[in-house]
Amino acid sequence: MVRSLLKLIQRRLFWLSLLLLVWLLCSGQAQAGPLSERLAQFPDWSSKPPVETAQGDLAYPTWMAGTWRMTTTLVDLAAPLAPEITTPGFEGNQAFLNQIVECQVRFVPAISKVLPLKPAAEIVSDRAFNGLSLARAYLGEGAVKLVKVDPQNPNRQVTILQRDRIRGESSVRTLESTVKERATEAPAADTFVTSEVFQQVFRGAAQPYLNEVETTTAYRQLAGNAPAIEADQVTAIYLSPQDPDYFKAIDKPVALYRYRLEFFPTAEG
Repeated sequence: MVRSLLKLIQRRLFWLSLLLLVWLLCSGQAQAGPLSERLAQFPDWSSKPPVETAQGDLAYPTWMAGTWRMTTTLVDLAAPLAPEITTPGFEGNQAFLNQIVECQVRFVPAISKVLPLKPAAEIVSDRAFNGLSLARAYLGEGAVKLVKVDPQNPNRQVTILQRDRIRGESSVRTLESTVKERATEAPAADTFVTSEVFQQVFRGAAQPYLNEVETTTAYRQLAGNAPAIEADQVTAIYLSPQDPDYFKAIDKPVALYRYRLEFFPTAEG
């Protein structure tokens, strides 16, 4: 009788311990994923992010839906391979350090191409609107003519700059950006982390300029309206295989820019 009672107690203690372990694992803080860890390691980046081929558009959490007044501030920058390798414009970009740039951005329900009237479940960036708004905020209203998104591929957009007069001829300058790879993670209900790697081609000079760009961003929803969302964002520049210094860098970034983003609700939102 005593032996049976002892076995029953041991069995119950075993299950109690197991349930306690499960509760601790499920109720503890969410573990940081590889993208969150990558941001924490800035500027010690020696490789590209763990991404996969981009399929469709990037879906954001529903709490990002709406129109926002966004401020972006360059808070840090680095050239990991300098002075041997630097990118065009790196020195000049230091003038933006700690300067607040403001524009409007919006995130909207995706429109189904198969069933246009069906309510959309995914929230996506209005890439044409956001690209034009941000480009004009940085370059000036008169510098950017248009931003177009490929209707067949939401991951490809073209920024058309105003014409220049070069040697008496009108030259159209364009920047083509195509998202090739992407990864996302959501370590908590109020946190969303994403990384996109895209190829850029600048046309309008005698020789097109190519490079590869990574943008890794951690968005966090805040309690309150000032701001409602904040984000930690790092843009990394990589050399393209066409660059003569490519094999000196391979997959190491040659320039890093870290931004602080804040999103404030608007009347439209």
